[in-house]
Amino acid sequence: MLLDKKDHMKVWLGVAGLVENNNGDWLVVMKRYGGLDGKWSLPAGFVQPAETVDQAAVREIKEETGIDATIQGLIGLRTGVLKNDISDNMAIFHLIATDSLQPIIAQLDELYEACWMPPSSLKKDERSSLIILELLETQINARKSALNNLEPDNIFGYTEYKLFF
Repeated sequence: MLLDKKDHMKVWLGVAGLVENNNGDWLVVMKRYGGLDGKWSLPAGFVQPAETVDQAAVREIKEETGIDATIQGLIGLRTGVLKNDISDNMAIFHLIATDSLQPIIAQLDELYEACWMPPSSLKKDERSSLIILELLETQINARKSALNNLEPDNIFGYTEYKLFF
């Protein structure tokens, strides 16, 4: 079944990143909007045209916090339907900060703040979002990219192609 342009607008693809530093602290942000207003959450945002989901995760983390990070793998997928209308999907990645001394620069138009917090503090903080609380209870087993280059036959014309198993 082909969807018209209006229906494509009702399928969202976002990304989030669980970023750890050398001390095992997590990079968290406190959102200024929506259902996560005033909650600790992961840096997150939407995938843009001409980027893969992992590229979007690295970009969003940098935009929201100023932190450079390297993908370790895919943790999982959060998916839901908003108001029986919009398919809302988010790929969640595990990342490591590339420089533990790099200062955090919070994007204050979207965030109240961004900081490093130990998981033990997040577990006790009533402002921690559901996704953070669930990640705290889960053994992080990120899936690395199994393929980072194009297929030899590339019949679809991919310019970027990755598999996460």
